[in-house]
Amino acid sequence: MPDWLNAIILGLVEGLTEFIPVSSTGHLLLTKMALGLEGPGWDTLIVLIQLGAILAVVALYFSRLWSVALRLPIDPAARRFIVSVLIAFLPAVVLGVLLHDVIKELLFESPRLICWSLIVGGVALIGLDRLKARRHDDAMALPLRTSLAIGLFQCLSMIPGVSRSGATIAGAVLLGVEKRAAAEFSFFLAMPTMAGAFAYDLYKSRDQISLDQAGLIGIGFVVAFASGLIVVRTMLDFVAKRGLSPFGWWRIAVGVGGLVLLARG
Repeated sequence: MPDWLNAIILGLVEGLTEFIPVSSTGHLLLTKMALGLEGPGWDTLIVLIQLGAILAVVALYFSRLWSVALRLPIDPAARRFIVSVLIAFLPAVVLGVLLHDVIKELLFESPRLICWSLIVGGVALIGLDRLKARRHDDAMALPLRTSLAIGLFQCLSMIPGVSRSGATIAGAVLLGVEKRAAAEFSFFLAMPTMAGAFAYDLYKSRDQISLDQAGLIGIGFVVAFASGLIVVRTMLDFVAKRGLSPFGWWRIAVGVGGLVLLARG
């Protein structure tokens, strides 16, 4: 299969899975393995095309975020929202920097761990669907301690296969946030978290990027952006109508399929 087609496939996987609770990185690494792609160049591409998905959520929420920015000097609610996102972001910053090399080693060398994490996380999402919202239904008005707790849950995503969005949505639901609001807060939290992870990974991988690879990264970036737009547009309504169970069953299916693939390999 030509490299440009592999880049398209990886871009699709990134954009379609980044903002749903199924572990985009786990899917990307299992896809890379299924396609037989080897070498640090493909690992670097997987990291860098995340920027396309980041820009997708920024593009769709730009007007809303711009409105918040304009109201910051005069509106306490706008300032509180920004603080809540930053507080939720802080735990991932600290642990991400401290454990970056350990996480990367586990991520790229533990496909079985990814598969089992997908399965366990899937079971957890199915169980969470039975919980009813108790307190919070506005993603932009969560209590600060709730935001901090969601940020601590996000740190679970450093375990390969857990899923950043899955950890934040599950944590928010456990803390009494309505499912749609939980998914939306996960979008807001994704922007600084993914941007920070992207910048740090770009710095750490700077010696592995070549001009020959730039074209493939560009292809994956554009595809991730376009497919990410589709997911962000439809995710909230899907969660409100169908809940989290469909994602749970998908995780289980992919995890089991990955284990079968590894057993045959």
